[in-house]
Amino acid sequence: MCALQAIFFDFDGVLLDTEPVHCACWAEVLAPTGLTLTWDYYRDHCIGIDDRDMLLNLARQARPPRDWDSLWALYPAKKQLFQSRMSAPSFESAMVAMLPALHRQFKLAVVSSSSVTEIEPLLVAGGIREHFDTVVGGGDVSVQKPSPEPYLLAATRLGVDTALVLEDSAAGIASGRAAGFEVLTVRHPAEVAGLLRYRLA
Repeated sequence: MCALQAIFFDFDGVLLDTEPVHCACWAEVLAPTGLTLTWDYYRDHCIGIDDRDMLLNLARQARPPRDWDSLWALYPAKKQLFQSRMSAPSFESAMVAMLPALHRQFKLAVVSSSSVTEIEPLLVAGGIREHFDTVVGGGDVSVQKPSPEPYLLAATRLGVDTALVLEDSAAGIASGRAAGFEVLTVRHPAEVAGLLRYRLA
């Protein structure tokens, strides 16, 4: 068995509990168009996929169907709303405390379907950006999770062959496994430190 070289973290739902905030922001900017986005729908169909794919699905399912371009035009407003609501991110203290030691032993990356322009400001604001060697966002790949491309890109950037992936969504878990990596399933960011301590013991 090859030695573990890297640890890859999904962002939303793994490093930070942002999914309810993403949902609320999208619901707010979509409401004037007559589209209703509920938490139940978002939780079951939108977590772990790229915003473009989410909006494409919403456009197709709307009655009458909507033009995708008009919905995607709302993304800047959603991004601004999200950043204003997440200006002081609260990362789990136990996970934050582990990062320096983890980074001395492994290469670390964030691999998300969200935009790097949404993720990096939160990592910086939370004081943890320095611990990650790269951040892969939805705009960096041609095919999103559950394709292995996001995790393979992270491995290529860091020059590693083996990695441990932490994921919370079905699409993300499938992506990590398709890339050939071991995957730990996370139900909430509060679990991350304990899962890593157990796995790396």
